[in-house]
Amino acid sequence: MTQVSFYTGVPDRLAYCCRLLRKAQQSGARVGILAPAAMLDRLDAALWSFEATEFVPHMRWQPNKPELMAATPLLLAERAEQLRGWPVLLNLGPEMPDPIEAFDRILEVLSRDPEQVQLGRQRFKRYKELGHQLDHHEVKD
Repeated sequence: MTQVSFYTGVPDRLAYCCRLLRKAQQSGARVGILAPAAMLDRLDAALWSFEATEFVPHMRWQPNKPELMAATPLLLAERAEQLRGWPVLLNLGPEMPDPIEAFDRILEVLSRDPEQVQLGRQRFKRYKELGHQLDHHEVKD
């Protein structure tokens, strides 16, 4: 079963994701990030600029650069199948990744936006129905 961690009530989703990904990268974790293209664009830009004295190594999925993708700790992609083989998935998309079992752990980061909260509740319920291990972290200001 996949371990699924929900982080809810996040006031600034992009900044929180940057800090979470920096921490993961510093611990040696390899994380695939799944999101629509517009969100990936914003996250890519934020990872370059959120901390003036640090660089968080990452790249967008590129089919012609398999060696470089294998060497990066954070890979940004629009489709879950592009992230097969990555142990951890940060899901920033509106839907559950498919297949869920391709990942050891899935992170779901949700802001306070009502639509995002509703979609997150639906995913939480579905993960639970499928028997995955769930934990929930409410983010305080």
